[in-house]
Amino acid sequence: MSSRVTVCPSCGTKNRVPTTAKGRPQCASCHASLPWLVDAGDTDFASATDTSQLVLVDLWAPWCGPCRMVAPILERLASQYAGRVKVVKVNVDDNPRTSARFDAQSIPTLVILRNGTTVARLVGAQPEPVLRKRIDALLAV
Repeated sequence: MSSRVTVCPSCGTKNRVPTTAKGRPQCASCHASLPWLVDAGDTDFASATDTSQLVLVDLWAPWCGPCRMVAPILERLASQYAGRVKVVKVNVDDNPRTSARFDAQSIPTLVILRNGTTVARLVGAQPEPVLRKRIDALLAV
């Protein structure tokens, strides 16, 4: 099982957050909700997105300039929406099936899922306020 080390925004403790954990990741020390930002690929995408939380899928590539511009925004959003939104990053060069599933003709392509169903899709580098507004609207439903 793959995982990522995440620093708790509340107390600074480093926590290992698995890609496919059920529920919401919490800090082992203070039990605050942790930012949930994970990498996934063709083999583990279904399990990585199997959550009741809103899932923001980032279809990106390391050579893509706009993708690199969006990456820190997604990290901030994962932190700001800790416990409510999971961010799943998929490298389209290494994961052609997932890329094809979402018809990622241009990158970055951001797809927002609720219970495995696409509820929003944004193509191209979007400013943080646009992403926040879209997420807020979907969380309000």
